[in-house]
Amino acid sequence: MSVKSEDPVFYHARKPPTVLFAHGKESGPWGEKIVALAEVARKHGYESESPDFMGIDDPEARVKLLLKAAFAKQSPFILVGSSMGGYVALRASAMLQTVGLFLMAPAIGIPGYQEPHPVPACNKMTIIHAWKDELIPAKNVIEYAENYQAELHLLNSDHRLSGQIPLLVKLFDSFIGR
Repeated sequence: MSVKSEDPVFYHARKPPTVLFAHGKESGPWGEKIVALAEVARKHGYESESPDFMGIDDPEARVKLLLKAAFAKQSPFILVGSSMGGYVALRASAMLQTVGLFLMAPAIGIPGYQEPHPVPACNKMTIIHAWKDELIPAKNVIEYAENYQAELHLLNSDHRLSGQIPLLVKLFDSFIGR
């Protein structure tokens, strides 16, 4: 039996998860937030990977690229996404053995996306969002978190959450330690 790209991918349960990052539309694969969170993952003994989506504006093309990177690994995944990368992580979670989703300012409820409210395919999900997010209304994320009973942290910040990196590190450390 062969695995098709649309089939969920399951790996040996004893291998520790790989933390797979999906960066936002305007950022890069090893931006400040991802570097800080990757250090937390390494501290916990996990590998990290962050594909480069720069120049790819189509969220579905980013999902395919993330899946391609995942298929090269042989482990379950913790998916971490920021902004459009949050949407990408949610969409990819349905086709991977996803043990957790850690989403920062996820692009939820955005017109023009193929699936404006993607269904998460795991039970462990933490969302961090900003009250002053100028791109993704907090109400979209609050309703989404409520629908899926996700842990939700609303911060006094803007979309980039860049002034919140120490708190993001603490929240990710707690998330990955559970």
